[in-house]
Amino acid sequence: MCGIVGWTDFRKDLSCAYDTIAAMAATLEHRGPDEGTQWLGRHTAFGHQRLIVIDPAGGRQPMTRKVGDKCFTLCYNGELYNTEDLRTVLHQKGWTFRSHSDTEVLLTSYMEWGESCVNHLNGIFAFAVWDDAEQKLFLARDRLGVKPLFYMESDGGLLFGSEIKALLAHPKVAAEMDTTGLHELLALGPSRTPGCGVFRGVHDLRAGHFATFTREQGLKIKRYWNVESKPHEDSLDVTVEKVRELFLDAVDRQLVSDVPLGTFLSGGVDSSAITAIAAEQYRKQGKGALDTFSIDFEGNDKHFKANAFQPASDKDFIALIQKEHGTNHQSCIADNEELVRLLKKATVLRDLPGMADVDSSLLWFSEEVKKKVTVGLSGECADEIFGGYPWFYRQEELEREGFPWIRSLNLRNGLLNKEWQQKLDVKGYMLARYQETVDEMPKLSGESAVEEKRRQMFYLNMHWFMQTLLDRKDRMTMGASLEVRVPFSDHHLVEYVWNVPWEMKHLDGKEKGLLRKALEGILPDEVLYRKKNPYPKTHNPVYTNAVVAWMNEILVDKQAPIFDLFDRNELRNLADTKGQAIDAPWFGQLMTGPQLLAHLCQINYWLEHYQVSIK
Repeated sequence: MCGIVGWTDFRKDLSCAYDTIAAMAATLEHRGPDEGTQWLGRHTAFGHQRLIVIDPAGGRQPMTRKVGDKCFTLCYNGELYNTEDLRTVLHQKGWTFRSHSDTEVLLTSYMEWGESCVNHLNGIFAFAVWDDAEQKLFLARDRLGVKPLFYMESDGGLLFGSEIKALLAHPKVAAEMDTTGLHELLALGPSRTPGCGVFRGVHDLRAGHFATFTREQGLKIKRYWNVESKPHEDSLDVTVEKVRELFLDAVDRQLVSDVPLGTFLSGGVDSSAITAIAAEQYRKQGKGALDTFSIDFEGNDKHFKANAFQPASDKDFIALIQKEHGTNHQSCIADNEELVRLLKKATVLRDLPGMADVDSSLLWFSEEVKKKVTVGLSGECADEIFGGYPWFYRQEELEREGFPWIRSLNLRNGLLNKEWQQKLDVKGYMLARYQETVDEMPKLSGESAVEEKRRQMFYLNMHWFMQTLLDRKDRMTMGASLEVRVPFSDHHLVEYVWNVPWEMKHLDGKEKGLLRKALEGILPDEVLYRKKNPYPKTHNPVYTNAVVAWMNEILVDKQAPIFDLFDRNELRNLADTKGQAIDAPWFGQLMTGPQLLAHLCQINYWLEHYQVSIK
């Protein structure tokens, strides 16, 4: 995994732009601390920060390759999981290779197939190719949006980078926000509209899209992938076997690495299944015990309280998997005050206010994991693909207006000062973005209203809730220079499960019932049929008190920028009640009380750190 930046401008000579490209790339050193290089052409310049995972010598970037009088240069972040399949096909077409890196295979794929190369790729990626003969920049992002790619048009040119901070490092770019950005922050945050970068002029290339930038046509964006709605004709037995086969293949492909690899193990179905398969592969290949890692919080053994969203502690289930597969397990216990200190770093890594300790704990955890391994496998995306959240099966959630993970519109609007309550339409903006996504969903002719509504819910989750969690996973793990792969995002698996009817997905009335059935024999029943737990959070009052103290510091600061947006008295009331004045989560299932206070503190820090001006 890496960090990439670039600048294309047909009106400027960029062969002298080393300082600018180097400064942009330097902001991404955490994504690639092993090597930093630049490539400068007349109208395009690339910068690359590399985290070495495969072929240290043969995978250096930016990578240039010539065929005849044509020259192509690649700048790439990601991992291909069908590298050897592609290499075989390209060999048959007459291409030769000097390395075993996926970088060279990706560049050669573009040289062979051009823009349609994306249809041949299985992996997680964001990359740029400069085609010197055609004088064309090509940008592409993976189908599910696991790897980020932001861009903006500036002064007639095009800038791109793995993170927004790289664009802001360009001397012509300022950290500005207009009313669209304010709506994104206040109506949708910490999620954001697909394609929107919140800062004025900043966009992200949407998942499953590519872009071209030429002198004649400027910027053109095209969608190359989406799920396709069609009748599911396989029997239950065939469906179960197909899901099992696709999942095993996805995990197997993602275990390739030239550096130490481990798995995140929460004790839930998703991470336990990945761990079980990986541990078995390690045993077969004689690689020894698999490294596994879990996170908990100091004091949770005393302060944990079961609720509808978190019905049980995870530690007993983690121990069961660890013992059964003989993994080399490390339980990482997070210090609560450290989680609060890391909220600022987490904000900078996201370039936006995030998910409070849900972010900072993952950052801390990733830093601990990185001490032993460079690559990890994690269980994200299973709930969105197989229907693991309450809003898939609770009728009142299915019928809720707008996004079911944003149940806080009255709170969001009520915390604003009177000026912004009048200027902004928080509810209207949220509903408009919701409807845009619903309208683009590929429909299936003949579906009942209930079936169509549930299909909409899966589509919304894929493009919103899952994107928010993938965004978090990428920024926090790469913030620790740790590459994390997510097998449940394999597009073959996603395409197949998309059309499986709800009755199969919810087999036997269980959350992710189909997935559980497909994993029988891989996991013990105690784990396989346990109630779902979300990502763990701290229940320790030490964390709450530390967040309240931070908010109190902000409240007495007459220059605190958050009060340009929020009502000081409303936030004081939240701090005085330690967040207990509200009961609706700000976002998702867990952002209540101290998590909401932390998010608001992050907003203030973000406004200060980036010196955001509101236009």
